[in-house]
Amino acid sequence: MRRQLAAVLAGAAVLTAVAAGVPAPSTASPAWLDQVRDATRAYHSLKAAKADGYGKLKDADGIACIDMPGEGGMGVHFVNGDLVGDAEVVATTPELVVYDPTPDGMKLVALEYVVFKKAWRAEHPTGRPQLFGQTFELVKAGNRYGLPAFYELHLWAWKNNPSGMFEDWNPRVTC
Repeated sequence: MRRQLAAVLAGAAVLTAVAAGVPAPSTASPAWLDQVRDATRAYHSLKAAKADGYGKLKDADGIACIDMPGEGGMGVHFVNGDLVGDAEVVATTPELVVYDPTPDGMKLVALEYVVFKKAWRAEHPTGRPQLFGQTFELVKAGNRYGLPAFYELHLWAWKNNPSGMFEDWNPRVTC
């Protein structure tokens, strides 16, 4: 009797979750992530990223590998200057590619999407950019890079981030 009751309750829970629009657990990647990975797969080769116009980004103090004690790291950012400055957000064309410096060399771990606030506001008077169902974070002027205010979104497409796929800091990345 208890087993039957447990089975009925489990079935009811599944039906409730489906009715509420809660997605079922899945080990498969979402289609959008597969598309992003396909578009950026070549950048596992830093040489390929550089050939496509990505160059190393350093902060105002000349630091290239970005980390935050107690939070984790981001890694070394490579920015494509031709992609920055407009008000476009294209999932398969990130403004930055991010690498983890390892003893075996630079390993592609994440992508970063960046839009300057002024450019975004010129075309979108309200709201912030969104991608993958995520709203970009605002990085104010006076930031560590010496840049004007910008919106950013990290995507840990190539290395698992236990803090979350869209979090800035990954505890598995160190500088």
